[in-house]
Amino acid sequence: MDENILKSLDSSEKENLQQGLKALIEQTYVIENEYKQLNENYTALRQMVSEIIEVLPMALWILDANKNIILQNNLATQKPKLLECIDLDKTHYELEFDHKFYLIKITSHTDKLIVNATDISDEKRNERLASMGTVAAHLAHEIRNPIGSISLLSSTLFERSELKNKHIVLEIQKAISRVERIVNSTLLFTKGVHVNLNEFNLQELQDECEQAIGAYNYLANIDFKFEFLDLKINADKSLLALVLQNLLYNAIDAIEESENDDGYIKVKCEQKEDRVFIKVYDNGVSIKDKKMVFEAFKTTKLKGNGLGLSLSKQIIDAHNGVLGFDENPKCFFIELKI
Repeated sequence: MDENILKSLDSSEKENLQQGLKALIEQTYVIENEYKQLNENYTALRQMVSEIIEVLPMALWILDANKNIILQNNLATQKPKLLECIDLDKTHYELEFDHKFYLIKITSHTDKLIVNATDISDEKRNERLASMGTVAAHLAHEIRNPIGSISLLSSTLFERSELKNKHIVLEIQKAISRVERIVNSTLLFTKGVHVNLNEFNLQELQDECEQAIGAYNYLANIDFKFEFLDLKINADKSLLALVLQNLLYNAIDAIEESENDDGYIKVKCEQKEDRVFIKVYDNGVSIKDKKMVFEAFKTTKLKGNGLGLSLSKQIIDAHNGVLGFDENPKCFFIELKI
């Protein structure tokens, strides 16, 4: 301030000026503190919003008026190509992208667009399985009665056949057994698995495996080896035998699809603390699509129906166990608590 102006002021005016300046400075401090508080609140709010959108079970983008991304969560970051496929002119629709299904919802707020994509692949899969299961169960019921009659007639035919023709009837009976297995597996899959727990020795499963192999129709030269532990477990013996049957048949089919002249299948049991592992090794062809190994009604096998492994997983899950697959060496394994 000009010194001449200050000199021209009397003491009262100078005092008023000083008080005014003091009040201005104090108000500046107040505004500065309020700004800091407002900025902290804004930062905290933005952080909270970021945390909220991160826990959302969907990919979420917020776009400005020029369709540029101003905010997105981690799920959205992982799928940069998904946003490019979304029709921003629609508000609610389903989109198939990268072998998955997404429910797309788009809302506008002022000049911004909120886009979210929810993965509904499991829901779509369950709908498909439910409808397929209904049809499969109906067909299984329709097939069951005539197959029973054919099975009975084949037994009569076997008794009356000449010795040189009995092997033909045996092949017919094996084919009938295969149809019966498919029917029973279908009905068990659609009705759901209910375990009946009883104590038994694991070595009893070897007889079940040998009987299953004897009832299966295959041409490959295969060496079977069984290493069952002398160990008692509490489980559903018939259902575990069914799982091993499915794993053995898968192994046989894999060998038949391979170019191996000498196939081998080994069933080995191992105990680790309070867990027991039953492993089925084979040297057949490898699994082509590992993502769909346990998917119902999907198979890459020439003789497959897409139910064996899916049903087997249901059975092991019902035992609170694990059914898994290892590539090197190739084997399926069952893990159960003793």
